[in-house]
Amino acid sequence: MKALYIFTVLFISFSFSTVAQTQKLKKIRVEYSGFVDSDSLKGPGVSVFTRDNTQQVHFSHDGINVWCDQAVYYEKEDFIEAYSNVVMKQGDTINMNAKYAEYSGKTQLAFASGDVILTEPKSVLTTDTLYFDRIKQQAFYQSKGKVVRDTSGTITSQIGRYYMNSKKYQFVKNVVLVNPEYTMNSEHLDFYTETGHAYLFGPFTIVGENNTIYAERGFYNTNNDTGYFVKNSKINYENRVFEGDSMYFDRKLSFASATNNIKVTDTINNSIAKGHYAEVWRAKDSVFITKRALAITVQEKDSIYMHSDTLMVTGKPEHRITRAYYNAKIFKSDLSGKADSIHADHKSGLTQLINIDRFPKMDFTIKRRPILWHLGTQITGDSIHLISNPKTEQIDSLLVFDNAFLISKDTLSEGFNQIKGLRLIGLFKDNELYNVDIIKNAEVINYSRDENQELIGINKSKSGKINLLIEDGYKIITLIDQVDSDLWPESKYPKNEKKLRGFDWREEERPKSVEDLFSEDAPLVLPIIKGLGDYVPQEDFFDAALLKRVDDARNKDAKKDEEQKASRTIPKNALKKADPGLENTLQKPQKKEN
Repeated sequence: MKALYIFTVLFISFSFSTVAQTQKLKKIRVEYSGFVDSDSLKGPGVSVFTRDNTQQVHFSHDGINVWCDQAVYYEKEDFIEAYSNVVMKQGDTINMNAKYAEYSGKTQLAFASGDVILTEPKSVLTTDTLYFDRIKQQAFYQSKGKVVRDTSGTITSQIGRYYMNSKKYQFVKNVVLVNPEYTMNSEHLDFYTETGHAYLFGPFTIVGENNTIYAERGFYNTNNDTGYFVKNSKINYENRVFEGDSMYFDRKLSFASATNNIKVTDTINNSIAKGHYAEVWRAKDSVFITKRALAITVQEKDSIYMHSDTLMVTGKPEHRITRAYYNAKIFKSDLSGKADSIHADHKSGLTQLINIDRFPKMDFTIKRRPILWHLGTQITGDSIHLISNPKTEQIDSLLVFDNAFLISKDTLSEGFNQIKGLRLIGLFKDNELYNVDIIKNAEVINYSRDENQELIGINKSKSGKINLLIEDGYKIITLIDQVDSDLWPESKYPKNEKKLRGFDWREEERPKSVEDLFSEDAPLVLPIIKGLGDYVPQEDFFDAALLKRVDDARNKDAKKDEEQKASRTIPKNALKKADPGLENTLQKPQKKEN
């Protein structure tokens, strides 16, 4: 039994050794030779194969087949040179055509030149010279190449590599992807042929008919024309520039969205919208922004800022409309306001401050109506319209509908000047309110002072209409229709009548700077953008493992000046980079001229 066990172990060991030795010694096989000649000038064991009238010369080696019109086979080095109409095929998926090719059975490294075409099921690569390492299953070029994929377009680059196992191309330097819909330019592009997915690293652009995309890291699906971009991302439309930390793009829908540090610049209307989430629908001329949304109308002397929970900018460039929803506010140096929503028509110059009934009804004394602050005056009403001249960028007039109420603090006392009525019409000159008409059910409380600012008395009046004219700092009040007026000394004026019904002084809500527009917002928490992985530099094609195979295949008995077939096409810089001594070991020394 013990003897049988020893015999079995020895037999198995011998079998594995035999298989390993067989695999190790496996050489290039001649499948069809055509005409065969020996070439003694090239040395012993060198044969020349030439096709006949029936078919090409055919070689095979460990899963690869080579056809050509003529070949030179170096038996000792197990190396072939294939000439004219060369076809190299690996399995059912990889085909290579060229004018000339070399193949080493020892290193399993192929080299092809002259109109090289590499075909795999999803793409076709053309280049002038190509290396094919069968051990690593990689093809490599550095003399400019072009890859064509039906649904993705054409990709060209100075340097490229195809990883056959992962079906991935890695393009480097002067990378250009040309598609009927767009052109992509980059320095580093990883492309997967089966999925059509492209990963871009470093600054790149994607130029389409209606937009130009710029980013410094990104992903693009060439099958459905969607993309994801991070790091200095920007989309330049015909009349808008869209920027953000993280951007999604859908070409077919003409849609883009962005997260964190959003900026949308209207290059025609000189306006900017900011926030931390935004959507742009180019075909609909629509922009949606939320999370600290801020719209800025840039003017020569005084820009206007508008903030709300949500901003929408719609309409063609010649007729933009901005809608601000929920807790909307506006600010400029001499005017600020607040409402549930604000609607601004940039063509007509009409800005509407509106409250939406989305909360339970409240008592009229505490209901928060739309409000404007202009210099020292507070203006409220159920809705407020500001009309500006778009050309001069000047405020022209003011309309307040229902429950109009003006309040200004008396300059020298704790009292308040007040005017109220059903409606209000105000006129501006040089952006300052100079004329006010209160229409229907007009009431006024006014602290009347003389030219020395001495208090004359407190005037309380009612009338059908009231006109307020402001000239050189003086207020001239004219009561019209059904006048009921009294002038009281301050000491005799009833304290409980110093405020008209509906009085609501809201100075604490007044935005006095751009930062104040965000004073009522909840703390901002921005999402963390995972982004895309860092670029992994292309590893050396001629790495240490490949060069060791080449060194092992070297003809150790060759004369000093005899050419080493397996290494002669390897670039000198690759040999120097791996080991400075390999250049002299693996390549034929240059002959000295006499």
